[in-house]
Amino acid sequence: MGLGWIIFILATLGWHIGLFGMFKKAGIDGWKAFVPFYNTWCMVEKMPLKKYWFFLQLIPIAGQFITIWIAIKFVEHFGRFGFWHHAATVFIPFAYFPYMGFSKGERYAGNTVVNNYKKSTAREWIDAAAFAVVAATLIRTFVFEAYTIPTPSEEKTLLVNDFLFVSKSAYGPRIPNTPLAVPFVHHTVPFLNTKSYLNWIKIPYTRWFASPVTRNDAVVFNFPENDTLINIESGDLQFGSQTTYYQEIRYEQLRNKNLSYDQARENVWTNYGSSIITRPVDKRENFIKRCVGVAGDTIQLINGKLYISNKPEDYFPQAQRFYKVANPKATLVDADNLATLGINIRELQGDIRPDSDGGYLVNITNEEKKNMSAATSALFTQYLDGPDARLFPYYTMTDSSHMWSADNYGKLWIPKKGANIELTADNIVRYRRCIEAYEGNKFEQKEGKVFINGIETKSYTFKMDYFWLMGDNRHNSLDSRYWGFVPEDHVVGKASLIFFSWEGGPRWKRLFRWIK
Repeated sequence: MGLGWIIFILATLGWHIGLFGMFKKAGIDGWKAFVPFYNTWCMVEKMPLKKYWFFLQLIPIAGQFITIWIAIKFVEHFGRFGFWHHAATVFIPFAYFPYMGFSKGERYAGNTVVNNYKKSTAREWIDAAAFAVVAATLIRTFVFEAYTIPTPSEEKTLLVNDFLFVSKSAYGPRIPNTPLAVPFVHHTVPFLNTKSYLNWIKIPYTRWFASPVTRNDAVVFNFPENDTLINIESGDLQFGSQTTYYQEIRYEQLRNKNLSYDQARENVWTNYGSSIITRPVDKRENFIKRCVGVAGDTIQLINGKLYISNKPEDYFPQAQRFYKVANPKATLVDADNLATLGINIRELQGDIRPDSDGGYLVNITNEEKKNMSAATSALFTQYLDGPDARLFPYYTMTDSSHMWSADNYGKLWIPKKGANIELTADNIVRYRRCIEAYEGNKFEQKEGKVFINGIETKSYTFKMDYFWLMGDNRHNSLDSRYWGFVPEDHVVGKASLIFFSWEGGPRWKRLFRWIK
């Protein structure tokens, strides 16, 4: 367990133990202080506040400072209205609450003292809101952040509409590249459709108390190819992170075989120039995938089986892939009948697909396949994707004989900080973006020679570690196989805890589940 999590656990214990004492003084059963969410419900009832304040806490991100505001109001019912009391509530509640709860000089005064206090309602709101915004911003930056799963690329490990806590301390908190930004929003201000940040101040990549990403972690990161994007995501045009700016350039080359990369880029700018924007690292889209390869590893997939530095990796029980149904009878591919085999099929999310030979492809987990009877399992044969021009490092642009598939991929070495490579033609194809875009060098090729920052060179030494991230739902995941390496400065944090989950109602069994 990292230092960040130890501090977090101790701070959480201090908060709850202190609240236990405060509840006893307020005439509330002390044990209620230890029940998440129920404790704030008790505070709202006791003061009393409008009940909707309790439910506003459940809103991702914004709910963090609603909880802080409720805590400030509760402290005011102990007769503590001063600046330093509010500051202690916001910044050191793990120490201040035990003082309030167990000091003989502090008592619960109730609404009488609140009603007699002369500070205006507007001033009260401004003070409380300012503290809450500052505290929640610091929490989001340095401790943890709420995140919602938007796509099925990690099913069944993580489900669409799982609400997660992402630990910023697991790998060390990353200082924002763009500190001048609107709080609690990512890159765009809702409704106004304008940038949420200013570029007046730019902070180079800095990470405090850095710890390495470890293999098989569920990692939240900024999407690397989102540095430049076609900012259109409506109607028939779905760009943004779905079809990236760089993908559109490559598609332009595929549509026009005689075009060079530079010519294809000019065509894309002619078509979409007014909609093309750039974003700093910390304002690129947040993705979540599993880190299957760390710096220095060599990645390979053979018939869907993952190998790390020539060693086969174990399958995750909840990881999914498609299988061909050898005997595609209607009764077999029907969702209800598959459920009797222990297979949870949701057809609307693509778990059953017609196959080109008239049969079906069925997306099931490794655990579901393992638990089948021998007779049933024999009906399901592994489906393998064919060669795909969309796959990194886009060999079809230089030599189509090297083209890989999503199930037969590599070998590919992952760059490591301090490692030196020879700049062969093959390595240039694989690592040029790392050298140029991620590590900020000027890369040129002239008359068969390579120039980095104007100096002829035959090798390069990497400045950062890189990672290889893939979805557990292997055939429904746009991951590193399609856009390459994730640099260390793009890593946001580790997905740690599911605190809520929703599908037409709460998924109660998923609440407060640690992510494996």
